Amino acid sequence: MADDGVLDVGTETAALREVVAAEHAAVWGYGALGAALPADAHEPAVAGDVAHRGVRDRLVALLESRGADPVPREAGYTLPFPVLSAVDAAALAVVLEEGVSAAWVRLLDQAAEPAVRELAVAELGAAEIRAVGWRAAAGRTPVTSAFPGLPQ
Repeated sequence: MADDGVLDVGTETAALREVVAAEHAAVWGYGALGAALPADAHEPAVAGDVAHRGVRDRLVALLESRGADPVPREAGYTLPFPVLSAVDAAALAVVLEEGVSAAWVRLLDQAAEPAVRELAVAELGAAEIRAVGWRAAAGRTPVTSAFPGLPQ
């Protein structure tokens, strides 16, 4: 919201573009972490990948409907650490989910339209649900975050 109390759709659009960038990174990261998981553990990785692709595509369509250029995906992303085991893969998934959560929180702060705010709340919740499962798989405690997307 602008200082004069007027909703700023341009700022909201910029925040939407940030979420698209985070979703691109999540899609790429889920592809990378899948290789370190045993075959019987692929289901949550596939579900996460599908979820991030779906929301990314929805956001791209929203931006295009506004006449805004979506952030293009990068050719590759740097992993924060080597992914050599199932525990590493789960830890990477946590990083990815926390990254998109932070982007959704920034969007919530900048949302001008109620529908965008509702989408951000729903996707923030979905990211935290996925993160809980991955934190458990990575052996992290606590498995939940009281304030997902905010600095701990």
